[in-house]
Amino acid sequence: MHDKPDDTAGALIEEFLTARATRKPSPHTLAAYRRDLTTVAELVAADGEAAPLHLPVSTLSPRVMRAAFARFAAPRAAASVHRAWSTWNSFFTFLVAEGVVPGNPMPAVGRPRTPLPRPKPLRGEDTPEELLAAVARAEGRQRDPWPERDLAVLALALCAGLRLSELLALRVSSVAGRAGERRVDVAGKGGRPRTVPIEDAVDRVLAGYLDSRRHRFGSRSVRPDAPFLVDRQGEPLRRGGLQYLVESCYRRAGIGDRVPRGARLHALRHTFATRLAEDGASAAEIMRLLGHASLASSQTYIEVTAGQQRAAVAANRTNRALSGFLKQ
Repeated sequence: MHDKPDDTAGALIEEFLTARATRKPSPHTLAAYRRDLTTVAELVAADGEAAPLHLPVSTLSPRVMRAAFARFAAPRAAASVHRAWSTWNSFFTFLVAEGVVPGNPMPAVGRPRTPLPRPKPLRGEDTPEELLAAVARAEGRQRDPWPERDLAVLALALCAGLRLSELLALRVSSVAGRAGERRVDVAGKGGRPRTVPIEDAVDRVLAGYLDSRRHRFGSRSVRPDAPFLVDRQGEPLRRGGLQYLVESCYRRAGIGDRVPRGARLHALRHTFATRLAEDGASAAEIMRLLGHASLASSQTYIEVTAGQQRAAVAANRTNRALSGFLKQ
């Protein structure tokens, strides 16, 4: 049993975030947890005299939480409300497990249903191939071209489906396995590890990148524990640098108009998954390869490609000829 049954919300939020940190979430995710918890706490405090983070957690009853979430939901999109509800549900689940509160009030608080986001792959049948071909060529206009590194990033996103955070977390030793059984060991979202097989072509691209890195910075730069992706100074590549790198690749290939809005690097991961579905992979296989937490997320790729397959069948000229016979 927790030794302070009337702890304040602020202290318990910090305990919760510390507990969550052991799962190695991204800084962005932790910041979102904190923002959702403190924003709703401020709405609860607006009805009383206590400061938001000095609220006794025992005052957070189902009635109080319903009223706070009603205010929270009014100016916000359903997805934001759903995320905040999930954060508070996890928070109270933690408090119950710690013996701080006897029960979780969140099941009594309504939450909107949000549709799963639709995949946003690169548009155009041959766009991935055009992108890879353009980036493989060293551009004279670049101040310090490094096509081997840029091609490795694209290969890992397009052929292994890695997220931005997963790319940044890779180590040199993350690419492992003997010939013919090469793989990438990925530190996935929510601390869920997974293994993604890679084919010989991808393995050669990654090996070529590491060779070019040895020439640039020496053999010590490719120690097994070293970050897999580095910038042009040999420093670990960071979020902004990786986003800029991918944007630069799009510009060099001249395909900026084929990248869905709001899905810059993620469009590469979506392309990987969509092509898996088009080539007959099951939702369960896609789920394992992409590291999804639920089968429903992977099923969306199957549903989208089913529509594309129907459109392709409808475009078959034999079908059009048959339609002509029926009109006679």
